[in-house]
Amino acid sequence: MRTTSTSIGLTALRIVLGVVFIAHGAQKFAQGLGSVSQGFSGMGVPLADVAAPLVAGLELVGGVLLLLGVLTRVVGVLLAVDMIVAGLLAHASAGFYSQDGGFEYVLVLAVASLAVALTGPGRFSLDAVVLRASRRRRGVEEPLPA
Repeated sequence: MRTTSTSIGLTALRIVLGVVFIAHGAQKFAQGLGSVSQGFSGMGVPLADVAAPLVAGLELVGGVLLLLGVLTRVVGVLLAVDMIVAGLLAHASAGFYSQDGGFEYVLVLAVASLAVALTGPGRFSLDAVVLRASRRRRGVEEPLPA
């Protein structure tokens, strides 16, 4: 059984991760998708013209969804894949340290996103509110996950 402190920890992780992804998605839109697409092309991202708006949208909308705790597991997996691809295509050749352009930072974001996907959003999320309402309608008295 999960504790309140576990739910608080998951909520803190989810909110901070959401804010980081919102900032990165918003930054891509602010730069202009054409510029992002050119940057992606230069890094060897296939179909950069398609990838740029998809990645920017995923990071911005996915960040908002994480912040609220909506579709958390799905969004966590998608953002983890986003960061793994970014790490492999754009950062791996620069080594480990992010100050050198390496994969350190995207690795942390990928693992944090995967952790949220595997553990769920915690009980302080809209996903949990929906789950509680659904269980009440069905008359189920099971404890909620963290």
